[in-house]
Amino acid sequence: MKNGLEAVLAQFEKNKQAASSNSKNNVSQEERLKKYFTTLLPKGVKNANKRIRILPTKDGTSPFVEVYFHEIQVDGQWVKLYDPAQEGKRSPLNEVRDSLLATGVDEDKELAKTYRSRKFYIVKVIDRENEEDGVKFWRFKHNFKNAGIYDKILPIFSNKGWIADPENGRDLILSLALDKANNGKEYTIVSTVIPEDKEPLHKDKNIAQSWIDDELTWEDVYSKKSEEYLEIVAKGEVPQWDIENKKWKSSGEVVMNNLDSSTAVTVDPQSDAEVSDELPF
Repeated sequence: MKNGLEAVLAQFEKNKQAASSNSKNNVSQEERLKKYFTTLLPKGVKNANKRIRILPTKDGTSPFVEVYFHEIQVDGQWVKLYDPAQEGKRSPLNEVRDSLLATGVDEDKELAKTYRSRKFYIVKVIDRENEEDGVKFWRFKHNFKNAGIYDKILPIFSNKGWIADPENGRDLILSLALDKANNGKEYTIVSTVIPEDKEPLHKDKNIAQSWIDDELTWEDVYSKKSEEYLEIVAKGEVPQWDIENKKWKSSGEVVMNNLDSSTAVTVDPQSDAEVSDELPF
């Protein structure tokens, strides 16, 4: 698919230049967890391989969707929160960042970094070890040094062509290993990405087509928190769900009860990965 390949390469070039210049489906909580593709190594495992297939988009655009998320601690856990500013909506966390930068104080400038949203890529894949789960979504961070996962995959498109092709595409072997952050904490990295030989997406064309036609999007899997939720986080407080009034409130206003599955905070299976390219945790 020439148009798709050109879209991917154009996207890669745009991001490289930027770096150098400095529908809705009702998805249950249980089903949502099956739709994450994660590269985290299990405890006690130092290296492993995973095999995936990137699915093509219906309109021939790049399969790598660029989305901005904040990485911030909520109740002691690092979470990724969708930045509504990319839709032109109010972003309470960005407001805190802007206020800190406006003081001109060096300490505030450093603190402001923790409120900045960062670019991630989300790509629709088939996890070859769990094909029965159907389509999954893999979210990984943009690397400003052009040394991230995206930068390991793009040369394969350049050298091997449209690897997302349903008939003549290629699976990718992801080699996983442990690395250490500045604070000594171990996290999983994708050390290499190796393309397999050409092969059909699935020997059964009906199954292959069902994967391609699947209407599920990343927005059905990675939730967008409400403005009230983000405002509470921006104040340094813990959001808790008020069942009676069906809204988010600060932990100081409501006692935590059993959360409804549609409102509970989903634990991101990639949350143990290194938080940032720039921050020391």
